[in-house]
Amino acid sequence: MLRVAVVGSGPSGVYTAQSLVQQDRVPGVRVDVLDRLPCPYGLVRYGVAPDHEKIKSLQNSLRTVLEDERIRFLGNVEVGARGLTPARLLELYHAVVYCVGAARDRRLGVPGEDLAGSWSATEFVAWYSAHPDAAGSGFGLGARSAVVIGAGNVAVDVTRMLARGADELRTTDVPQGALAALEHSGIREVQMVARRGPGQARFTTKELRELGTLPGASVWVDPAELALDPSFADPSALPAVNRRNLEVVRGWAAEPDRAARARGRRIGLRFFLRPVEVLGEDGRVAGVRFERTAPDGSGGVRGTGAYEDVEAQLVLRAVGYRGVALPGLPFDETRGTVPHLAGRVVRDGAASPGEYVAGWIKRGPTGVIGTNRPCAKETAASLLADAPDLAARTVAADPVTALRELGHEPVTWPGWIAIERAEAELGRSLGRPPVKIPDWEGLRTAARAGAGS
Repeated sequence: MLRVAVVGSGPSGVYTAQSLVQQDRVPGVRVDVLDRLPCPYGLVRYGVAPDHEKIKSLQNSLRTVLEDERIRFLGNVEVGARGLTPARLLELYHAVVYCVGAARDRRLGVPGEDLAGSWSATEFVAWYSAHPDAAGSGFGLGARSAVVIGAGNVAVDVTRMLARGADELRTTDVPQGALAALEHSGIREVQMVARRGPGQARFTTKELRELGTLPGASVWVDPAELALDPSFADPSALPAVNRRNLEVVRGWAAEPDRAARARGRRIGLRFFLRPVEVLGEDGRVAGVRFERTAPDGSGGVRGTGAYEDVEAQLVLRAVGYRGVALPGLPFDETRGTVPHLAGRVVRDGAASPGEYVAGWIKRGPTGVIGTNRPCAKETAASLLADAPDLAARTVAADPVTALRELGHEPVTWPGWIAIERAEAELGRSLGRPPVKIPDWEGLRTAARAGAGS
């Protein structure tokens, strides 16, 4: 029997486990999927916006994999804590695949970035997704106006959540505390700001269009900013998704009067503005100073020396994610990834026997959820090719016993099912569908009610 640990239960981890057990090259593969959280599914549970129920339904297919008798879920197990180092894991398993994602947000690197009221989009998403590590501050939603810096789907998500009414979120699994804060939000205007033009923005058209369908909200775009984009007049050279994006914002720009007359929340899409300073007053965010940019002729932008101050009491930075080094594993600080060869971890220029990576920690924070499938298959193929040498090593007969001896309290699948039952009961008590439990103690208490947890 080949025992493999997969660290991380998001899509990349689950797809890796699936690829390992559904092949016929190496019989007898058994996989333990470890996660720091008591709950599986990674960013599908804690990163997909609560109003995107179709995407969140991917949990059903991930569940099918984790219920395979050859795969065991072990939540509440943190690699790097309580003596569970990468070296110790290799004493428990023949091979270990790290699928730990990219947990840190990229910073703007401008003065005032750490003022009260300036947050990363990662923190905001974690809060409305009920991540147990999330801050419970309410994010100052009594503010009048907000600025979201970024031009990807995360920026679109947080903009939409700020502009969407609480009544529309009541039928989702958003935690009760976040729902109450959003219900009493004073924000009337959200400006999503990009340093380049709409032809280079990275959001997908479906998510972009959603901004124009929110009840009680309207979208405005400055036609003059669109005209700065060389592709505005002739978008034929753009990829299809970028052409569709340009068509959407072009339509909004043609209806400036509708946005001006709107009484509800207003969403502004701004382009060719680069943040140079988060402005403060009495230690809190008061606005953002942007430098006007212009195309440099090579796909990038250059500063023009012209500046604009945008008032805001809340700033959300959505400029990308970055991998975090795991003590005991090599790490490329420049790329934010673990060095590898076809998924095999590289130490001192050579593949490290038994250590592998998949997902964002392998390739960087790129692609969509489906991109993890071929990435996971490549890593699994490398591991299976190495299987004869890996299986020759002696490992622990029962890794769970060893984990408990180290002080870990693994939450197994029945424990997770108990969490689901507790969240369903919480929702019923609030007259809502299942509502996520947002804190560590609540999750662990619920898990203990499950047999075998």
